[in-house]
Amino acid sequence: MGKAVPLMIQGTHSDAGKSALVTALCRIFVQDGFKTAPFKSQNMALNSYITLDGKEIGRAQGVQAEAAGILATTDMNPILIKPSGSYESQIVVHGKPFKNMKAGEYRQDFFQQGLALIRDSYEKLSVCYDRIVIEGAGSPAEINLNDRELVNMRVAQIANAPVIIVGDIEKGGVFASLVGTLQLLEPEDRNRVIGVIINKFRGDVSLLQPGLTWFEEYAGVPILGVVPYIDNLLIEAEDSVVLNNYTSKLDATKEIDIAVIRHPMISNFTDIDPFFAEKDCHVRFVKAVEDLGEPDLLILPGSKNTIEDMMVLQGTGLANRILDLAQKDTMIVGICGGYQMLGNRIEDPYEVESSHKSVEGLGLIPMQTSMTTYKTTVHSEGMASFAEESIPVAGYEIHMGESYFEEECDHFVQLADSREGTITKDRQIIGTYFHGIFHNDLFREVFLNEIRIKKGLEPIKNRDSFSIKREEGFDLLAKVVRENIQLDRINKLITDFQKESK
Repeated sequence: MGKAVPLMIQGTHSDAGKSALVTALCRIFVQDGFKTAPFKSQNMALNSYITLDGKEIGRAQGVQAEAAGILATTDMNPILIKPSGSYESQIVVHGKPFKNMKAGEYRQDFFQQGLALIRDSYEKLSVCYDRIVIEGAGSPAEINLNDRELVNMRVAQIANAPVIIVGDIEKGGVFASLVGTLQLLEPEDRNRVIGVIINKFRGDVSLLQPGLTWFEEYAGVPILGVVPYIDNLLIEAEDSVVLNNYTSKLDATKEIDIAVIRHPMISNFTDIDPFFAEKDCHVRFVKAVEDLGEPDLLILPGSKNTIEDMMVLQGTGLANRILDLAQKDTMIVGICGGYQMLGNRIEDPYEVESSHKSVEGLGLIPMQTSMTTYKTTVHSEGMASFAEESIPVAGYEIHMGESYFEEECDHFVQLADSREGTITKDRQIIGTYFHGIFHNDLFREVFLNEIRIKKGLEPIKNRDSFSIKREEGFDLLAKVVRENIQLDRINKLITDFQKESK
């Protein structure tokens, strides 16, 4: 094994804050002079990230690499599982689709292959970095899965990594969750746990002290930190469970109302993140007609199963309501799968995403889409045509399927050797495969000012740079975590673990 010193972060359950803590530690270790990389052996997520060489990994590992100031590679997340419905998922291996598999098939047939991939990827990282911060998934106490798991204690064994368990106090029962997790671990795995961190705490930490004292005495494991809840942290989430934190209700105190359709198989919803940083915008996620209202901007985001999510729009009545909004002043933007839904028809002749071979689209763009057996994953840049301006934009594409126009349309982005997307002459409807389009500061400014002008509001010039805000978010996260964990003690525990395990 190489020279890197590893630390693994596991949790009592999904959404305990593992990804955020790994992101923070990547930035902290780099600040302290260690060349650091993230690692997650197997990630299940529909929010993905495109590496510089056009490969697809979990978004969290891409973000963690950015926090560490390095370029993301597929070795940081060699296996990505993208659920597509019907108990089936697309398995992405080193950034490229491998095959669609059901859960039982994956556990039975892919285990040994996956284990070899994970070991190889970790060894490659280990010889290039001083520290590797490893993220687990779910909980290591999922005893029904542990005989063939590929993401928690088995990975800790491969890396010979000490483990910190994270518990989310916001959900309640954090001490029971931590104690139960520890008690369900095998003795060998239990001995890897060097401490726990309590996450998302709100209030006076002194009121928590009796529980901290009790836990350390009962469990015999140190509490290495109590990290407070951080409001308005502009770091992308990858698990759609975070969407439960967002309202579907209108906020009349904000000047621009943005509604985002929450598809059952929503993907790459981080396209919306820049709007959260805009003081005049309120973002809400909706999945029912009664919640949609009459927003200023309606966004149809990406989907991992475009046909079935389109069928949900039709079945819930949202499709008809969207068509009603198209007859009014609501601006409508479809991104990736949402773009495909704006067309006349979507076909899946090879059943790539669904057993349903076709569905009628919204018919707002004269376009048809046919799903293909290959996936487009690429970084792109070009000039977007909007409001009589030509605006430089950069983004990335992740999609199965090719779209064809049935009549001449105005294209949205001029690439170096082709044209992408479409925009109606009145600029009301935009369809694009460009993920990250709203991360482009100048385009976002011009776009939002178009809405403001329509509403009789003064334009806002020189909006804040979202990329700068993200960097500030990394630094804020690192600062808060550093101030609320026992970093010196953690460093010593990591070092001692490596000495004792040799």
